[in-house]
Amino acid sequence: MSAQIESNLLIDRLPKHLRQFIKPQDYSDYTPINQAVWRYVMRKNVDYLSRVAHSSYLDGLKKTGIEIDNIPSMYGMNRILKEIGWAAVAVDGFIPPNAFMEFQAYNVLVIASDIRQLEHIEYTPAPDIIHEGAGHAPIIANPEYAEYLRRFGEIGCKAISSARDYEIYEAIRLLSILKEAEGTPKDEIEAIEKRVDELQNDVVEPSEMALIRNLHWWTVEYGLIGTVENPKIYGAGLLSSIGESAWCMTDNVKKVPYTIDAAYQGFDITKPQPQLFVTPDFAYLSQVLEEFANKMALRTGGLSGIEKLIKSKALGTIELSTGIQISGLFTNVLENDGKPVYIQTTGKTALSYREKELVGHGASYHAEGFGSPVGKLKGINLAIEDMSPRDLQAYAIYEGERVTLEFEGNITVSGEIITGTRNLQGKIIIISFKDCTVTHNDTVLFRPEWGIYDMAVGKKVISAFSGPADVNSFDLITHVPSSKTIKAKKSIEREELESLYKNIRDIREGKAPAISITATFTKLKESHPNDWLLSIEIVELLSKDNNEALLHEVMLHLDSVKKKRPEVAHLIEGGLELIFEKEKAV
Repeated sequence: MSAQIESNLLIDRLPKHLRQFIKPQDYSDYTPINQAVWRYVMRKNVDYLSRVAHSSYLDGLKKTGIEIDNIPSMYGMNRILKEIGWAAVAVDGFIPPNAFMEFQAYNVLVIASDIRQLEHIEYTPAPDIIHEGAGHAPIIANPEYAEYLRRFGEIGCKAISSARDYEIYEAIRLLSILKEAEGTPKDEIEAIEKRVDELQNDVVEPSEMALIRNLHWWTVEYGLIGTVENPKIYGAGLLSSIGESAWCMTDNVKKVPYTIDAAYQGFDITKPQPQLFVTPDFAYLSQVLEEFANKMALRTGGLSGIEKLIKSKALGTIELSTGIQISGLFTNVLENDGKPVYIQTTGKTALSYREKELVGHGASYHAEGFGSPVGKLKGINLAIEDMSPRDLQAYAIYEGERVTLEFEGNITVSGEIITGTRNLQGKIIIISFKDCTVTHNDTVLFRPEWGIYDMAVGKKVISAFSGPADVNSFDLITHVPSSKTIKAKKSIEREELESLYKNIRDIREGKAPAISITATFTKLKESHPNDWLLSIEIVELLSKDNNEALLHEVMLHLDSVKKKRPEVAHLIEGGLELIFEKEKAV
């Protein structure tokens, strides 16, 4: 049965282009082995992280409805999350960075609902419910951190990407899927690893999205808090990795004070991090974020902002000083003395004001693109937007008048004014002409036979950002992932093992088991001698029942598994430690 996702009003507020990424969480897909993996990781984490995680972690587990014994359901999480002003939705693996951050801006936590395989219990490069649910969710119960996360999403989703960013996203998504899937040929993984390395090591100027993703990685995913000498964990990647949460606390990992320089520190998603950044407190995270945002085209605009949009080859928006917003695919900008004097888009373009599309200026009307001068008129200190009605009349900028406007940078607009559109403050933001010619020196930019010429008014570009001003102006429901997450293969052997795990789970929950605990272990030892986690669960039950004879037999079996599979020896020891240390404490 699929878990309901309509349990939180915040989800209803999501725009359609974000809803396309949401998938139902089919709770019945989680197997007894999946539940055992969740339980092992959570028990280890809560035991260890209670000592090394930020104080918000344990409190947050309770506040967000995260249980140790059961994989969380979206329905249950949403019922509790709404009390702290958040929601959660399930998605399929990695989604594009802009979309991921935009969800955060709406106070919605994105949770990859799949869970790592037993073979990858310590760490997986693929996002999963352990990482998202047990890593991200608890810390958002801290109000200051939750606001940082929301604000990060709000700013991050406006960061301008490059075509290369999308290539990296697709390559990393595929790598994470192949690494998590069982039985992927080694050469296939090596080929995509090589591709990811090539893309990440390619020396190019990083885009805004690449830089802000670095900040996200070193804070939200892999952040430490406190002092360099005595840091605590708050990053979700560390909180959800039983291996790396311990590793990061050793001297093998360099600790560096967190600053804006972290934006220029790249990362490798497939390997443990060699260094981590430590913030003194959550408030400082927001301080650095604002420092970074001040350098973004979102706040600086100008010629460089338009050039970033052109390089991105993706839908973007510029805002002029009057507040008019032009959204489309920017393909050209003419400049003079380092300032933009004419901007052009190609294809569907929409004009908006305060994130709301202007009536009559949607993408269907401006279907062939849009062009407009930017700046002041030549030889006149007063910009059009600052002219009073009397000034406008004096310069013949008036309905029914034929006028020639010469802008700085040798842009000339000549035609008969039809009308003007004003903003709430009374400033003219659009002037529409008929029989109009627009030129730049000897180059014709607009001809009379092309129809009505709508000129955006603004003396400068104050902002440039990714995506449209009004999300309803364009059809944004276009995302088709290049790869889909791969489910674990079903086999007779696997089904039998699952039934044994279910049997032990039933016994622990006080339900009638299909077969006894002794019969379960006998079957496990005979048919699945390499499995280790179920034996740990059996030990836990036997230690409570004082069944010394069978307990001794299971412990001997675990010793033989450790010798045969030294790579899981520390996991076995960790599980046993958890059982017997607790007994000592009691």
